[in-house]
Amino acid sequence: MKKIKHGKFFLMIFLIIVIFLFSISLSIYAQQGSPLVPLSASIIAKSSFPSVLMLVMEDSSGQPLSLGSGFFVREGIVATNFHVIEGAVGGYAKIVGQELKYDITGVVGIDNKRDLVLLAIKGAKAPSLSLGDSQQVEVGDEVYAIGNPQGLEGTFSQGIVSSIRQVGLETLFQITAPISPGSSGGPVLNTQGNVIGVTVATFKDGQNLNFAIPSYYLASLLRQIKPVTPLSAVTKP
Repeated sequence: MKKIKHGKFFLMIFLIIVIFLFSISLSIYAQQGSPLVPLSASIIAKSSFPSVLMLVMEDSSGQPLSLGSGFFVREGIVATNFHVIEGAVGGYAKIVGQELKYDITGVVGIDNKRDLVLLAIKGAKAPSLSLGDSQQVEVGDEVYAIGNPQGLEGTFSQGIVSSIRQVGLETLFQITAPISPGSSGGPVLNTQGNVIGVTVATFKDGQNLNFAIPSYYLASLLRQIKPVTPLSAVTKP
Protein backbone atom coordinates (compact mmCIF):
# COMPACT_ATOMS: atom_id res chain seq x y z
CA MET A 1 0.00 0.00 0.00
CA LYS A 2 2.83 2.40 0.80
CA LYS A 3 4.35 1.86 -2.65
CA ILE A 4 1.00 2.63 -4.29
CA LYS A 5 0.58 5.84 -2.28
CA HIS A 6 4.15 6.82 -3.08
CA GLY A 7 3.48 6.28 -6.81
CA LYS A 8 0.30 8.37 -6.67
CA PHE A 9 2.22 11.20 -5.03
CA PHE A 10 4.79 11.36 -7.86
CA LEU A 11 2.00 11.09 -10.44
CA MET A 12 0.29 14.13 -8.91
CA ILE A 13 3.57 16.08 -8.95
CA PHE A 14 4.09 15.13 -12.60
CA LEU A 15 0.57 16.26 -13.54
CA ILE A 16 1.03 19.58 -11.74
CA ILE A 17 4.29 20.22 -13.66
CA VAL A 18 2.63 19.36 -17.00
CA ILE A 19 -0.30 21.69 -16.29
CA PHE A 20 2.09 24.47 -15.24
CA LEU A 21 4.18 24.15 -18.41
CA PHE A 22 1.05 23.99 -20.56
CA SER A 23 -0.29 27.21 -19.01
CA ILE A 24 3.02 28.98 -19.71
CA SER A 25 2.88 27.84 -23.35
CA LEU A 26 -0.66 29.17 -23.72
CA SER A 27 0.41 32.51 -22.25
CA ILE A 28 3.33 32.85 -24.69
CA TYR A 29 1.10 31.80 -27.61
CA ALA A 30 -1.50 34.43 -26.65
CA GLN A 31 1.14 37.16 -26.44
CA GLN A 32 2.75 36.33 -29.77
CA GLY A 33 -0.46 35.64 -31.63
CA SER A 34 -1.19 32.68 -33.87
CA PRO A 35 1.31 32.07 -36.69
CA LEU A 36 0.24 33.19 -40.15
CA VAL A 37 -0.69 30.33 -42.43
CA PRO A 38 0.77 30.77 -45.95
CA LEU A 39 -1.79 31.05 -48.72
CA SER A 40 -1.49 28.81 -51.76
CA ALA A 41 0.05 30.28 -54.90
CA SER A 42 -3.22 29.86 -56.81
CA ILE A 43 -5.21 31.77 -54.19
CA ILE A 44 -2.66 34.61 -54.19
CA ALA A 45 -2.76 34.78 -58.00
CA LYS A 46 -6.56 34.82 -58.23
CA SER A 47 -6.97 37.44 -55.50
CA SER A 48 -4.21 39.71 -56.87
CA PHE A 49 -4.87 39.75 -60.62
CA PRO A 50 -7.86 42.15 -60.36
CA SER A 51 -5.50 44.75 -58.84
CA VAL A 52 -2.67 44.45 -61.39
CA LEU A 53 -2.48 46.38 -64.65
CA MET A 54 -0.57 46.52 -67.89
CA LEU A 55 0.60 50.05 -68.66
CA VAL A 56 1.10 51.22 -72.24
CA MET A 57 2.83 54.59 -72.46
CA GLU A 58 2.64 56.80 -75.54
CA ASP A 59 4.66 59.58 -77.12
CA SER A 60 3.38 62.93 -78.40
CA SER A 61 2.17 61.23 -81.61
CA GLY A 62 0.11 58.69 -79.69
CA GLN A 63 2.50 55.88 -80.58
CA PRO A 64 3.49 53.22 -78.03
CA LEU A 65 6.67 54.22 -76.23
CA SER A 66 7.05 51.68 -73.43
CA LEU A 67 5.29 48.82 -71.72
CA GLY A 68 5.17 48.13 -68.02
CA SER A 69 3.18 46.89 -65.06
CA GLY A 70 1.51 48.51 -62.10
CA PHE A 71 -0.94 47.81 -59.30
CA PHE A 72 -3.64 49.64 -57.37
CA VAL A 73 -2.59 50.96 -53.99
CA ARG A 74 -5.64 53.16 -53.44
CA GLU A 75 -8.83 53.86 -55.33
CA GLY A 76 -7.83 55.32 -58.70
CA ILE A 77 -4.11 55.34 -57.81
CA VAL A 78 -1.57 52.95 -59.32
CA ALA A 79 2.04 52.37 -58.30
CA THR A 80 4.76 51.61 -60.85
CA ASN A 81 8.37 52.50 -61.72
CA PHE A 82 9.23 55.99 -62.88
CA HIS A 83 11.30 54.60 -65.76
CA VAL A 84 8.12 52.99 -67.15
CA ILE A 85 6.54 56.40 -67.80
CA GLU A 86 9.72 58.37 -68.54
CA GLY A 87 9.43 60.41 -71.73
CA ALA A 88 5.70 59.67 -72.17
CA VAL A 89 3.02 62.31 -72.62
CA GLY A 90 0.08 59.94 -72.37
CA GLY A 91 -0.94 56.33 -72.05
CA TYR A 92 -3.51 53.88 -70.86
CA ALA A 93 -3.88 51.11 -68.31
CA LYS A 94 -5.57 47.74 -68.70
CA ILE A 95 -6.46 45.50 -65.76
CA VAL A 96 -5.19 41.94 -66.11
CA GLY A 97 -7.87 39.75 -67.69
CA GLN A 98 -10.10 42.64 -68.74
CA GLU A 99 -10.60 44.41 -72.07
CA LEU A 100 -11.38 47.95 -70.91
CA LYS A 101 -8.66 50.58 -71.24
CA TYR A 102 -8.36 53.44 -68.77
CA ASP A 103 -6.67 56.76 -69.40
CA ILE A 104 -3.69 57.70 -67.28
CA THR A 105 -4.53 61.26 -66.27
CA GLY A 106 -1.25 62.15 -64.59
CA VAL A 107 1.07 61.78 -61.63
CA VAL A 108 0.15 62.21 -57.95
CA GLY A 109 3.44 61.12 -56.40
CA ILE A 110 7.01 60.69 -57.56
CA ASP A 111 10.28 59.43 -56.09
CA ASN A 112 12.94 59.63 -58.81
CA LYS A 113 15.67 58.48 -56.45
CA ARG A 114 13.96 55.13 -55.86
CA ASP A 115 12.34 54.85 -59.30
CA LEU A 116 8.76 54.99 -57.97
CA VAL A 117 5.74 56.89 -59.19
CA LEU A 118 2.02 57.03 -58.38
CA LEU A 119 -0.36 57.45 -61.31
CA ALA A 120 -3.94 58.69 -61.37
CA ILE A 121 -6.17 56.37 -63.42
CA LYS A 122 -9.51 57.68 -64.64
CA GLY A 123 -12.68 55.65 -64.11
CA ALA A 124 -11.13 52.39 -62.91
CA LYS A 125 -12.80 50.51 -60.06
CA ALA A 126 -10.58 47.83 -58.62
CA PRO A 127 -9.40 46.52 -55.24
CA SER A 128 -6.10 47.76 -53.87
CA LEU A 129 -3.29 45.47 -52.83
CA SER A 130 -2.20 45.71 -49.20
CA LEU A 131 1.38 46.61 -48.36
CA GLY A 132 3.25 44.14 -46.19
CA ASP A 133 6.03 44.90 -43.73
CA SER A 134 9.05 44.75 -46.01
CA GLN A 135 11.37 45.47 -43.08
CA GLN A 136 10.62 41.95 -41.83
CA VAL A 137 11.68 40.31 -45.11
CA GLU A 138 14.52 37.82 -44.79
CA VAL A 139 16.72 35.93 -47.21
CA GLY A 140 14.98 32.69 -48.13
CA ASP A 141 11.45 34.07 -47.87
CA GLU A 142 9.12 32.80 -50.59
CA VAL A 143 7.79 35.50 -52.94
CA TYR A 144 5.61 35.88 -56.03
CA ALA A 145 5.93 38.43 -58.83
CA ILE A 146 3.12 39.53 -61.15
CA GLY A 147 3.66 41.47 -64.35
CA ASN A 148 3.40 41.60 -68.11
CA PRO A 149 6.80 40.52 -69.45
CA GLN A 150 7.12 41.25 -73.17
CA GLY A 151 3.39 42.01 -73.12
CA LEU A 152 2.44 38.55 -71.84
CA GLU A 153 -0.38 39.77 -69.65
CA GLY A 154 -0.79 38.52 -66.11
CA THR A 155 2.36 36.43 -65.76
CA PHE A 156 2.68 34.97 -62.25
CA SER A 157 6.08 33.70 -61.14
CA GLN A 158 7.42 32.17 -57.95
CA GLY A 159 10.80 32.50 -56.24
CA ILE A 160 12.62 33.47 -53.07
CA VAL A 161 14.45 36.47 -51.70
CA SER A 162 18.02 35.47 -52.56
CA SER A 163 19.72 38.52 -51.04
CA ILE A 164 19.07 41.90 -49.46
CA ARG A 165 21.42 44.39 -51.09
CA GLN A 166 22.61 47.78 -49.88
CA VAL A 167 23.22 50.19 -52.77
CA GLY A 168 24.62 53.27 -51.13
CA LEU A 169 22.02 54.25 -48.55
CA GLU A 170 19.23 52.40 -50.34
CA THR A 171 18.02 48.80 -50.03
CA LEU A 172 17.09 46.41 -52.82
CA PHE A 173 15.69 42.89 -52.67
CA GLN A 174 17.36 40.40 -54.97
CA ILE A 175 14.79 37.78 -55.97
CA THR A 176 14.73 34.61 -58.05
CA ALA A 177 11.16 35.06 -59.31
CA PRO A 178 11.70 35.54 -63.07
CA ILE A 179 10.98 38.99 -64.53
CA SER A 180 11.60 40.54 -67.97
CA PRO A 181 11.06 43.89 -69.73
CA GLY A 182 7.38 44.68 -69.25
CA SER A 183 7.44 43.36 -65.68
CA SER A 184 8.79 46.64 -64.28
CA GLY A 185 6.47 48.22 -61.75
CA GLY A 186 4.63 45.02 -60.89
CA PRO A 187 4.07 43.81 -57.31
CA VAL A 188 6.22 41.33 -55.44
CA LEU A 189 4.04 39.52 -52.91
CA ASN A 190 4.71 37.50 -49.79
CA THR A 191 2.92 34.29 -48.85
CA GLN A 192 0.03 36.32 -47.40
CA GLY A 193 -0.52 38.11 -50.72
CA ASN A 194 0.78 41.44 -49.38
CA VAL A 195 3.14 43.65 -51.38
CA ILE A 196 6.68 43.59 -50.03
CA GLY A 197 8.35 45.00 -53.15
CA VAL A 198 8.03 46.57 -56.60
CA THR A 199 9.91 44.88 -59.46
CA VAL A 200 12.47 47.22 -60.94
CA ALA A 201 15.25 45.51 -62.89
CA THR A 202 16.85 42.32 -64.15
CA PHE A 203 20.33 41.55 -65.44
CA LYS A 204 19.92 39.98 -68.88
CA ASP A 205 23.38 38.39 -68.76
CA GLY A 206 22.77 36.79 -65.36
CA GLN A 207 20.58 33.93 -64.23
CA ASN A 208 17.70 34.89 -61.94
CA LEU A 209 19.34 38.20 -61.04
CA ASN A 210 16.19 40.21 -60.50
CA PHE A 211 15.57 43.12 -58.17
CA ALA A 212 12.69 44.77 -56.34
CA ILE A 213 12.28 47.99 -54.39
CA PRO A 214 11.10 47.36 -50.79
CA SER A 215 7.50 48.44 -50.22
CA TYR A 216 8.36 50.68 -47.26
CA TYR A 217 9.64 53.23 -49.80
CA LEU A 218 6.25 53.04 -51.50
CA ALA A 219 4.45 53.44 -48.17
CA SER A 220 6.41 56.66 -47.60
CA LEU A 221 5.41 57.98 -51.03
CA LEU A 222 1.75 57.21 -50.35
CA ARG A 223 1.88 59.61 -47.40
CA GLN A 224 2.84 62.42 -49.77
CA ILE A 225 0.10 62.28 -52.41
CA LYS A 226 -0.31 65.56 -54.33
CA PRO A 227 -2.77 66.98 -56.87
CA VAL A 228 -2.61 65.47 -60.35
CA THR A 229 0.24 66.72 -62.54
CA PRO A 230 0.13 65.98 -66.31
CA LEU A 231 2.57 63.33 -67.51
CA SER A 232 4.19 65.75 -69.93
CA ALA A 233 5.19 68.01 -67.04
CA VAL A 234 7.16 65.35 -65.17
CA THR A 235 8.42 62.93 -67.84
CA LYS A 236 10.47 65.09 -70.18
CA PRO A 237 12.82 62.97 -72.31
